[in-house]
Amino acid sequence: MIKKEIFDNELQELAEFAKVLSHPARLAILKYLAETKTCISGDISDRLPLSRTTVSQHLKELRDMGLIHGEIDGLKVNYCLCSSTINKYLDGFSVFFNQIKTAAIDCDTTC
Repeated sequence: MIKKEIFDNELQELAEFAKVLSHPARLAILKYLAETKTCISGDISDRLPLSRTTVSQHLKELRDMGLIHGEIDGLKVNYCLCSSTINKYLDGFSVFFNQIKTAAIDCDTTC
């Protein structure tokens, strides 16, 4: 048994989401897609200071998590944010941190 399996599925999903977001390149890709407010056709690596191979690896992580999707259009791929998946994880983190925030335990007032 893998130790993470002893935790409930909700915590495992939130942890996986946090892991995917833990790289600044992935955050930059999400930010770029959000700022353009449209699906992006073409090479996102033109907008980031990373190689195409590296950007491809990060896009795969975001796709596997369901945060983006890409549809092949000829020789290009149209990348879009998946708002429903993003909102699902944001709601999950909101519930999680609200429980922590309302615990009203303050062990160190210098935080």
